[in-house]
Amino acid sequence: MVNMHGRSLRGAVFWMALALALLLRGEALAAAKPNIVFMLVDNLGYGELGVYGGGVLRGAPTPRIDTLAGQGLRLLNFNVEAQCTPSRSALMTGRLAIRSGTYAVPLGGQPDGLTLWEETIAELLSRQGYATGMWGKWHLGSGLDRLPTNQGFDEWFGIPRTYDEALWTGQNESKGLWPAVGDAQGWNPKADPPQPIYEARKGEQPKVLRTLDLEQRRLMEGEITRRGIDFMTRQVKAGRPFFAYLSFSLMHFPTLPGPEFAGKTGNGDWADCLAEMDHRVGQVLDALKRLGVEDDTLVIFASDNGPEAIHPWEGSAGPWRGTYFTAMEGSLRAPFIVRWPKKIPAGRVSNEIVHIVDCFTTMARAGGAEIPKDRPIDGVDQMAFFQGRQERSSREGFPAFVANRLTAVKWRNWKGHVLWQEKMFDTPQALPIPKLVNLLADPREERDVGPHNSWVAEHLMKITDDLLKSFKEYPPIPMGTPEPYQPPVNPRP
Repeated sequence: MVNMHGRSLRGAVFWMALALALLLRGEALAAAKPNIVFMLVDNLGYGELGVYGGGVLRGAPTPRIDTLAGQGLRLLNFNVEAQCTPSRSALMTGRLAIRSGTYAVPLGGQPDGLTLWEETIAELLSRQGYATGMWGKWHLGSGLDRLPTNQGFDEWFGIPRTYDEALWTGQNESKGLWPAVGDAQGWNPKADPPQPIYEARKGEQPKVLRTLDLEQRRLMEGEITRRGIDFMTRQVKAGRPFFAYLSFSLMHFPTLPGPEFAGKTGNGDWADCLAEMDHRVGQVLDALKRLGVEDDTLVIFASDNGPEAIHPWEGSAGPWRGTYFTAMEGSLRAPFIVRWPKKIPAGRVSNEIVHIVDCFTTMARAGGAEIPKDRPIDGVDQMAFFQGRQERSSREGFPAFVANRLTAVKWRNWKGHVLWQEKMFDTPQALPIPKLVNLLADPREERDVGPHNSWVAEHLMKITDDLLKSFKEYPPIPMGTPEPYQPPVNPRP
């Protein structure tokens, strides 16, 4: 009897211990860090995707991206910076690019990129045990000390600057539609070395794989996708959470499709590129499903800028006015889709304001990372809004810079222009009185309604004043600042 009682007691203890272990395991699984996949496309205007009113109207349907939009949240008022480098800087640091000395695309011959003092999202997530990988255009430093693998990424494949440099090597070709310039007066590799395509791993010297030219330009999208999927496959096998940043090349000029997509739509290169972009996104999504981590992965699809403005690769801003390199809505508003199964409700659409700096803070929180407290962070955590736990965005407005010029301020559905510039190559015009537009009533920004709505000025001025006060306490980093950078000690307003 005693033995029976002892065995019963031991059995009860065993089952209690097992139940506790299962409970703790469940809590651990519930608290597991999500994988994060950020697909950033290049210069995709608001009016290109089917789900944003484009698709077949632009020559090619986009079924995979449209389906992704229905599986999560689609934003109608996602805002970026006016140029490539500033948007990518804001994404990586959560700080307006004017703070980081990255407020404009750098011209050749000048120091460029983020200082190593900046804390990137890759560095924050790496400290939380994430494997971090990037593929594609960096545009935040072309010196070896400022490449992605010195800014928190474990591995990187891509180019340090941008894709229009692929045109350099084709300047002397006479078999295309463009007239050859001639190497006596045009580009030659002795005067300016061609842009390298790098492969790099943290702690190792980057390897130059090949030169960016028109042929390699056409192959970039497929290679970015292949390498990104390989990275995710390796991390799933290793049981490690990952941050995969696929910095896609399309639709940046020269907008050229991969060989297997050339002529596919019959509607020209632009439509072929749109079809390829949709296909590549689908390949990434299919890989997540095949690897069994679809439900455990936060997926973000976004564009870094408004539409292309360079002929003959012009893009579409849909209902909005203007192109990138301006503060018009066509420049600031870009596509944005976020999916996280069972965490973010499917099929939701919102016109609430979100800014690209918010991606930094939101991804950091999702990955359990602490936000730096020794510098101003402009991004706000939008996860409660994304998940539908609050109806409104955690942001009401923001200042819009074009290079280092404060050009406009947005607040709710209002925008005040301080400078007026409709297109990339227009001269910015200083306005004697700011022009106020109501974006719901006037999406083309044609009518000044300031005299009838002077009450809005207080809200716009608060955004501007808060920023200027912040600049006094934390002075912006000058563009071209060399290493090592350290902020001023105990800055005073």
